[in-house]
Amino acid sequence: MNLQGLVQAPRLWVTDPRADRRVTWMELFFDLIFVAAVAEVGSPLRADYSWPGLLRYSFLFVLIWWAWSGHTLYSTRFDHDDLVQRGLILLQCFIAAVMAANAKEALDSRSSAGFGAAYAGMRIVLVLQYVRARRLLETRELTTRYAIGFGTAALLWIISALLDAPERYWVWALALAVDFLTPWLAVKHSMKFPPDATHFPERFGLFTIILLGEFVAAVMRGIESQEYWSFSAAATAFSSMAFAFVLRWWYFDVGQSASERHVRSKRHAILFQVWHYAHLPLFLGIGVAGVGFERMISLQSGGRLTGGESWVLCSAVAVLMAALISIGATSESSQKRRNRTRYLWAQYGLMASPAFLALPQSEFRESFWWPASWLRALLKPSSGEVPSLPRNSFLERHHIRSQSSLNR
Repeated sequence: MNLQGLVQAPRLWVTDPRADRRVTWMELFFDLIFVAAVAEVGSPLRADYSWPGLLRYSFLFVLIWWAWSGHTLYSTRFDHDDLVQRGLILLQCFIAAVMAANAKEALDSRSSAGFGAAYAGMRIVLVLQYVRARRLLETRELTTRYAIGFGTAALLWIISALLDAPERYWVWALALAVDFLTPWLAVKHSMKFPPDATHFPERFGLFTIILLGEFVAAVMRGIESQEYWSFSAAATAFSSMAFAFVLRWWYFDVGQSASERHVRSKRHAILFQVWHYAHLPLFLGIGVAGVGFERMISLQSGGRLTGGESWVLCSAVAVLMAALISIGATSESSQKRRNRTRYLWAQYGLMASPAFLALPQSEFRESFWWPASWLRALLKPSSGEVPSLPRNSFLERHHIRSQSSLNR
């Protein structure tokens, strides 16, 4: 960037003659900052892996992701790599760090109010970017809608920071509704000036890879916590790594989630929005599942997750599976498949498997899982113990009932 180009007027990427557009180093650095903020927000979830902890984490995660998504959507449409734009990007990175620093306490605390105020600052920066882009006559209606919508949301977030709970929660809900509805109100204009068909999915693909890296880091922390390795801990660690491998394969190869997304009609615009919004539960599920697998690996020999923890982990896996299925269904290849509706519902049926694993220790579940318990019982002679069936197992109860019938 030369001295004569310190300040440049925004321009549309779609009118740029360069055909091959790739993610820049600045954009990759921006993504890393936000994934680091996501990791910082997840720290309290490790100490409180419960439904209240999940609710708190989900709320903060949504704001961080939506802030990242808003900037990404803007930068994929408009191009002006001048000094002002770089200064605004730096400001957004700093605000993301402030948001992460205020994500340690409960939602009714003063720091959570600071988190909301910081998010308002993030929205104000985005509004300034859209106001700059209003110089383009062809996109003025689009940029005006975004500026008004996000500006209204920013005002509500500032007001919420001045209120106490529970009034603060009601204003948060209203601000989130305005935030999420704004892109839908501009769908008609998005059809005329869609995001770059290659660049925008690539940004989401890179964010997915970086977030999967945080998932693997959580698995590593669980491995590090084990002083003496047991078979169950090693199997859980390997299965967790395999799960991350499957997620990568499913997202990029099976679902083609980072492939080109062309918007040529209203139907394509709706599919694009579904693809866009479905990434939120996907990323949220990856973050929650990573913490859950870390807890499973770090369990000492004979330990297990509580009932609530099991439900949180299995629900996260089910949610991210549903998101992957929905994202894959919006791809161009999936839309051309015959009987895609039947195929789609068959995939959604797979979501029942994580929920089944979270069921309590009922007789049905024990009758299903008893071979693994019986195998562990057979392996006990290696430690000098006499092999026996697991206590209170389905087979043991069936054996007791049989003996009682014979005694009669």
